[in-house]
This record gives sequence, C-alpha cells and structure tokens, in this order.
Amino acid sequence: MLRSRASVFCFEAIARRSPPKRPFLQFPRPNRRTYPNPSHRSWRGRNCGISYRSMSTEANPSFVATHSLAQQAVEVELLPGADDGHSGVIVEMNEPMSVEAFVSSLRASLSVWKEQGIRGVWIKLPIKLANLVQPAVEEGFWYHHAEPTYLMLVYWIPDTKHTLPVNATHRVGIGAFVMNDKKEVLAVQEKSGKFRGLGVWKFPTGVVDQGEDIFAGAIREVKEETGIDTEFLEVLAFRQSHMSFFEKSDLFFICMLRPLSFDIQKQESEIEAAQWIPIEEFTAQPFVQKHELLKYIIRVGVAKAENAYAGFVPVSIESAFTSRKSNLYLNLRDMKHPQSGSS
Repeated sequence: MLRSRASVFCFEAIARRSPPKRPFLQFPRPNRRTYPNPSHRSWRGRNCGISYRSMSTEANPSFVATHSLAQQAVEVELLPGADDGHSGVIVEMNEPMSVEAFVSSLRASLSVWKEQGIRGVWIKLPIKLANLVQPAVEEGFWYHHAEPTYLMLVYWIPDTKHTLPVNATHRVGIGAFVMNDKKEVLAVQEKSGKFRGLGVWKFPTGVVDQGEDIFAGAIREVKEETGIDTEFLEVLAFRQSHMSFFEKSDLFFICMLRPLSFDIQKQESEIEAAQWIPIEEFTAQPFVQKHELLKYIIRVGVAKAENAYAGFVPVSIESAFTSRKSNLYLNLRDMKHPQSGSS
C-alpha cells in the first residue's frame, strides 16, 4: 500500500531525529505536488513550504513531514486524528511526547488540515500529558471542558468566527414528592448546606449522575437519603434557573414517586433527620410559606394525588441515528383520553 509523506522545505539548518512509532491520521493519498508557504499563524519558520510524495511502504498509511533544502533534515509525524462529523478532527493523545516533538507535529498537522479544509481541531489530553497543555495554548488552542481524567482543548483554523459547540451549560437535579396513604410526605433535614441547623424539613433532592435517567435518579436519591423504596410515577414540573453552580444553569425536575416501603433508614453521612410528616404540617413551615417553588410543588403533588393533574411519564423510544434508546417524557393520560374541544 502507498504511504504519503509531506515534505516541509525550510532554508534553515534543522537536526535529524527519529520519531517514535505512533498511530497516524489517515488522509487520501495526494498526487505529487508542492504548496506555497503555509499562511497559518502557528508556523514560525521563514521561507517554508510543503510538498507531498508517495512511497511504497507497509499497510498502515500515514503522513510524515520532512524538512529539506536545508543543511540537515527532520521527519515529523502528523498527529493522529478522527473525523468529528462536522469538518473537524478529534485528536486523542495517549502516548508520552516531548514538548518539542509535540509542537513540531502540531504545526505540521495544522498546515495539512488547513489545506484539506478542516475547520475545528479538538485535542484530548489525559492527565499524564499535562505537560502539553501550555504549548498547545501557546499555539492558539483554548480550554473547552475538563473531566476527572482529561482536558479538552479546541482550535478554529479559518479566519472567521468559530461555530464550535460550547461546553455543557446545565446541571440536572431532582426533587422527590413522596406521599403515603395517610397524606404524609417524606421529608428530610440536611447535615450540610444552607439548611444545616435550621430545623427545616424539605423534600429529598439530588443531582442526576452522568448517563442516568431522570426517573432513575429520583428513585436512587430517595433510597440513599431515606432508605425508602419507591416507584416512579411522573415528572410533575421542572424549573430552569441560571448562574446556579459554577455559573452554569440548572434544570430541576419535580418528580412524584409512590412509596413501596415505609421504615426510614436515614443516610448518616448527609441527613440529620428523616420522617413522614403530615402534608399540612409540612406546608405550615415558615420557610415553605416564603418559598414559592415549594408551594407549587405541594400544589401539583396534592393535585396529582387527587387525580386532578397529569404530569409527564417516560416512554422509551428508538432513534434513527443510534442503537441506544432514550426516554421521551409526555402527558400520556391526555394522549389516551384527549379532551374534546369547545364548539
């Protein structure tokens, strides 16, 4: 199979090095041709250009940029990349690399990608390659997001305003309205946070984990905080707020659940107290009377218990784009029994 090499011509002496073997970014094999000086701002060399030539080699195709027309030469591997589906590439760095080698490969890669019409470049750097963060930033990359094990950097090649998607904007939380046949609601007092030591009874709340469904997160949080097993019924309502957690927005889903057990076993690490409280007593708390959100939760919860309100239930659906299923939350009651319109 043919492998293409990109030769970078510079009129400056450069020492030869032998690059480590690593996966390569695959491109269609170009014909033998020479490009004018790369105009990309990250190239700092003078009187430089790129030419391609094809060579017969092993089955794994790759690009190697070679400095020539100089006193000495150097071969530079391009960074491995995958198509992101939007005229961009995703580079996942895994093997150790010196800063000098990384910068050389990055500059050569950006020039090739620019010639190919690539727009966005994503570089995923694991913690073990944190030494490459600063040189990437110095070449024009910026932070996009971070996870416990990696940092994602991004770069926009065209001289236009970028159209890259922003980082995740919302955190998803749940509040659980659980009421038994005695019209008692499940309530907790927290050991930490803004309610610590105030004696305020509140509904169990929490944050949905990554990859966790809303209904599953509600069931889990109630179980963790109170030891009560529940059955998810409906999403009664949701609230959106902004500048909530590290300047992110917040989606808070109010969920109604039916208790399947009744003996409380509170979570010792986070919960000061947990008990069943008559709905009237819960509502009479001064804090509840001042908190409009809680008053709405009680109103829709009681209305649902009296069958005078229909929330949203999860319906598993398939997608035309992936084999994974998702949940669509909808008012199934009114779909089955639509109200007749007025004449």
